[in-house]
Amino acid sequence: MTTEPDSFPRRHARTQRFTLGAPRAFTVAPDGSRVVFLRSNSGTNPANSLWVLDAAGGGERVAADPRALLGGTEERLSPEERARRERSREGGAGIVGYATDAAVELASFALSGRLFTAELRAGTARELPTQGPVIDPRPAPDGRHVAYVARGSVRVVGAEGEDDRVLAAAESDHVTYGLAEFVAAEEMGRSRGFWWSPESDRLLVARVDDTPVRRWWISDPAHPEREPHHVPYPAAGTPNADVRLFVITLDGVRTEVSWDRRRYPYLAHVHWSAAGAPLLLVQARDQRSQLYLAVDPESGATRMVHADEDPTWLDLFPGVPCWSPSGQLVRIADEGGARVLAVGERVLTGPQLHVRAVLDVTRDDVLVSASAGAEAASPETGEVHVYRVNELGVERLSQEPGVHSAVRAGGVTVLVSSTLDRPGSRARILRDGKEAATVLSYAEDPGLTPRVTLTEGGARRIPCAVLMPQDYAGDSLLPVLLDPYGGPHGQRVLAAHNPHLTSQWFADQGFAVVVADGRGTPGRSPAWEKAVRDELAAVVLQDQVDALQALAGNFPLDLDRVAIRGWSFGGYLAALAALRRPDVFHAAVVGAPVTDLRLYDTHYQERYLGHPDEQPEVYRRNSLIDDEGLVDAVGPHRPMMIIHGLADDNVVVAHSLRLSSALLAAGRPHEVLPLSGVTHMTPQETVAENLLRLQLDFLKRSLGMA
Repeated sequence: MTTEPDSFPRRHARTQRFTLGAPRAFTVAPDGSRVVFLRSNSGTNPANSLWVLDAAGGGERVAADPRALLGGTEERLSPEERARRERSREGGAGIVGYATDAAVELASFALSGRLFTAELRAGTARELPTQGPVIDPRPAPDGRHVAYVARGSVRVVGAEGEDDRVLAAAESDHVTYGLAEFVAAEEMGRSRGFWWSPESDRLLVARVDDTPVRRWWISDPAHPEREPHHVPYPAAGTPNADVRLFVITLDGVRTEVSWDRRRYPYLAHVHWSAAGAPLLLVQARDQRSQLYLAVDPESGATRMVHADEDPTWLDLFPGVPCWSPSGQLVRIADEGGARVLAVGERVLTGPQLHVRAVLDVTRDDVLVSASAGAEAASPETGEVHVYRVNELGVERLSQEPGVHSAVRAGGVTVLVSSTLDRPGSRARILRDGKEAATVLSYAEDPGLTPRVTLTEGGARRIPCAVLMPQDYAGDSLLPVLLDPYGGPHGQRVLAAHNPHLTSQWFADQGFAVVVADGRGTPGRSPAWEKAVRDELAAVVLQDQVDALQALAGNFPLDLDRVAIRGWSFGGYLAALAALRRPDVFHAAVVGAPVTDLRLYDTHYQERYLGHPDEQPEVYRRNSLIDDEGLVDAVGPHRPMMIIHGLADDNVVVAHSLRLSSALLAAGRPHEVLPLSGVTHMTPQETVAENLLRLQLDFLKRSLGMA
């Protein structure tokens, strides 16, 4: 008797999109001898262990195994840790994050709210007895202490487990020390709330008071016996948390850092290295001005190093601002119509490069990730590369077409590469530019090869991916499924294999699948990204329509049978398509959509639409619904399946419930699929699998497919 092989939806869910077993979170020792990383031992095991690789010989060993450290007991997470993982979209288990001392000899991490350390040279790990539940433990640069957060307070303990004590105690249930507030973690890319000094004698600690923030209540209707829990959610136009910053010595002496918090309330980035004073990036609430501030750790006074202004908005970027080893400010900026790298007073890149992140800074160069700029000779659709930049010029380190990133120290670079013709990603260890080893990956092979064409569509040259069924012989027009994200921070058209797997599975069910990255998505130019200001709905929807109609001239697309599916911003876009362009779109799967834009968070929504009190009409015309019902719905009704997790604390289920009510009031039939216990992610295996199957069934029914 033969066993039926698992379906793609089941394997896709079980492997967390074929990411389990792949190495990640690399750290290179400053002497180049060791590479530390996380990896689980199979493509279906979510529990990561901490590994060490010998950079010279390529040999690997486990530095910390969560199963051994927990004695086989089940991992338990505190509500605070669950919230942190939700903000970072972390679906793994075991060791999901770690920090090291400056020499990369001691690592610390939390398991089940307990504090563990690992001696990376010796390969031994142990638990330190501490107060808990422990969150975000980080060794001092000299390795003699470990700081961590427990119950909203910052504590410090000796590396041998001695003298565990409080450095900053939370004054109330509404105050935390050492943790990022909601909008910092969700929107600014700042997931931490304390930073060691390079001398290991003090810390910068953020104090967050969420008393001003409105409370939202998240309940589980499937379990009416359980009490709802409240979350402080700063919806657009409402108060944010009050964030302050303190310098705190190991003796507990604190000094408040002073800046104009009324004008610049957002603490976006903190950098503290031996190259200079602590460096802050603080933003105005409207995100059109920001200051780079150097801090005097003794007095808490700040001085302005640089200021930025932009009439539209200012973006935040990974890895900056920071100091170069010579003490120059390193930043990414939008200047002259391009996104450029600046070191001190010099701009080192031009319009041929669209800089996305700073990866490493040395005396000789800056390592960046970037895509081709608006004036590049070749569009390189969907590609992201790693470059060395200095005053002599720009050198590309990643050669093969694809999506690349890197971590570097001590003459050793870990280059992580994904390409269209190879499943997953490959992590190579480069020493002085030459390959020395490859880090093993245990990720499963999807058994599915995307039949994808990367191209551009329409007069605006919108980046597109078109996927055809593997068995398509070219003898008929195909029903079309648009599968976009389509909004800020969400590039979907990538020159890599795995991002197209779900789209290919839908294609193999009989669709031509189109993915289009219109204006607002990252990777093209500042003007491209900022074209959505005040016109989020109209611009992103028009680009989907234009891309579809342009591609129909070159691909066998049946424009009389067009559906669209999406999640989060993509869900918003799918609903927009069905409600406002029923002449083009004939069915929509609407996943976790933002429907009333006043109900989404301050830092995100106000960046694109301003303050709702100042621009109420802008919010109205960009929303799907308002207090009076559907906004600008036109023409015939199109079938719509609305999906939402009832435990979602990012895009709360109220968005979908209000959309359903508005559709019902307008007499428009639709389907609603509530997901009990599911957040904005859908990590549950059976839920993730069946979601794909139910969407497929709905799309085939709605488009009249056999």
